[in-house]
Amino acid sequence: MGEEKVKYALITGGSRGIGRAICVQLAKDLNYPLLINYKQNKEAAEETLAMVRAVGGEGAIIQFDVADGEEVTTKLEAWHEANKNGVIEVLVNNAGITKDGLFMWMSSDDWSSVINTSLNGFYNVTNTLIQKLLVNKYGRIINMVSVSGLKGTPGQTNYSAAKSAVIGATKALAQEVAKRKVTVNAVAPGFIATDMTEDLDESELKKMIPANRFGKPEEVAHVVSFLASDKASYITGEVININGGIYS
Repeated sequence: MGEEKVKYALITGGSRGIGRAICVQLAKDLNYPLLINYKQNKEAAEETLAMVRAVGGEGAIIQFDVADGEEVTTKLEAWHEANKNGVIEVLVNNAGITKDGLFMWMSSDDWSSVINTSLNGFYNVTNTLIQKLLVNKYGRIINMVSVSGLKGTPGQTNYSAAKSAVIGATKALAQEVAKRKVTVNAVAPGFIATDMTEDLDESELKKMIPANRFGKPEEVAHVVSFLASDKASYITGEVININGGIYS
């Protein structure tokens, strides 16, 4: 028998907001050392790691830009090289950016950068790891999408397009890999109180939300943690909405 594999969970964009809440929740609920990915903000990533350790979890930070396919491959291959008995069993594709504006005035850069991070980022990271998940014959892929990807949000044509595409990819990939005990699901938050939504007028917007408030990052993290567990082994190809009733 070979050495016992050490199983890890990788969270992209794990340094802040919903990503941070997911890291802390996984540390509380599941027995995985975490790989907390960040693009630029090392300090925030280290803060998240400290929060993970404070609740009894373990982990490390790993820097790469999900939109840069070459960098993703290089960094993840280097990680596997350094952790020969390590296997990334849980992948949370959480990294995303918004560049909001009316489509008529949208620059090709604002279009491309959002697509590159949310959609191509999903491809770059998942495609790099998928073969190892299939060989492992067990895995959990959880894609963070958005209510925008389901209903479309004016002023977010780029973001809506990217998230909608990831929803389609989730449903297709789920069917390809289910036989190998790899599940692929998406979680679609509505208005959640994070850095990304701090400029929004909550008092005005909450009138549209049946629950009459913004959600908390922890409320999203609980669902991700459940989907990442072995309890969710018969759920795949699903999109789970967490939006206070604003759209279903």
